[in-house]
Amino acid sequence: MRYKGIILPDWGKFEAGGGLNNANNVKNLLGATQAFMRQPVVYAQAFKAAAQAFAATGDGKAALQAFATSGDFPTSVLEVLQKYQHITYFDTGYEEIFNMIDMRQSRRNGFELLDIEDGLSFALVPEGQKAKVYKMSGEKATVTLDMYGGGLGWSRRLFDDEEYWSVENTAIAFRNKAYSSKAQDFYDLIEATAATYDLAWQAVTPSGVANTDKDYNAIRDINTINKACENILTRVKDLGFGITPNSEFIILAPIQLKTRLPRALGIVQQPFAGSTGYAAYNVRIVWTMMLTETDKYYVILPKNKLVGANRMDLSIFGQFDPLSYSEIAVGWQRYGGAIGELKQLVRCSIA
Repeated sequence: MRYKGIILPDWGKFEAGGGLNNANNVKNLLGATQAFMRQPVVYAQAFKAAAQAFAATGDGKAALQAFATSGDFPTSVLEVLQKYQHITYFDTGYEEIFNMIDMRQSRRNGFELLDIEDGLSFALVPEGQKAKVYKMSGEKATVTLDMYGGGLGWSRRLFDDEEYWSVENTAIAFRNKAYSSKAQDFYDLIEATAATYDLAWQAVTPSGVANTDKDYNAIRDINTINKACENILTRVKDLGFGITPNSEFIILAPIQLKTRLPRALGIVQQPFAGSTGYAAYNVRIVWTMMLTETDKYYVILPKNKLVGANRMDLSIFGQFDPLSYSEIAVGWQRYGGAIGELKQLVRCSIA
């Protein structure tokens, strides 16, 4: 029985063509693996096009059609999207917070941020893969675009024994790890925010509400969110961001608060339909499992001086290693990021 894969749609053709003994087969396998590694980027581009189509026309059917027939999708990727293994198993919420600049067609090794009073960036430490967060300030600072890599190796015995499921599962795990590592770098920037921007759990209003009241926690939580938004607006109002009281804020929160924070945002001042809500600002929640602390959340004014850049998508380079009897493939991606103004963030407590 021929295995219908997600990287190669038909491994039977791969075998019939001589397997790894055929140079063209090896080249095609690497090319298909590269397309698989880039699939989340292509998928995101098509999703954005569909969202824009919906915003322009209000026609959900047209938007779905734009998504499904996007010219960015090669036939092989369309086949891939039909399989459950291509569900995104990594966190991309940081892309809603940071202004992600596309520098893939540039020849720059970094980008500059101006007028940084209190900021953070990350870069590779010399001896390994983990990015190190460091402080930055000054009239002008350069954010470097570093290379982040990892090895993807397949024992030739997997090909000899036609264990293609294992071959593809290894690639899936590698891709998820690579993109998750990138996301973690950006979330580490946010978690490195100084305690200067911490906000205590705000008092209940009115003050006579007992701590046994069913709305007690929700009222204190929404008062905290409102105060965080107010603090941010006050701190950045003279920085030229072009913000208004109606600007959108993002709450970056751990999944442990999934029942608590939506209740706070939905609480109303009087128990009848149409009553004014406690929420004073335009906020929405981005959930993540990549924060260290599960009893804190962040209210963030997104974009502006929260900046990231993609210099090179996850790319695969490979060769045969006779010493280990393995097909060695190494994946590299290049990106950078920085928080040019920490005043855009507030870390909030829930107790």
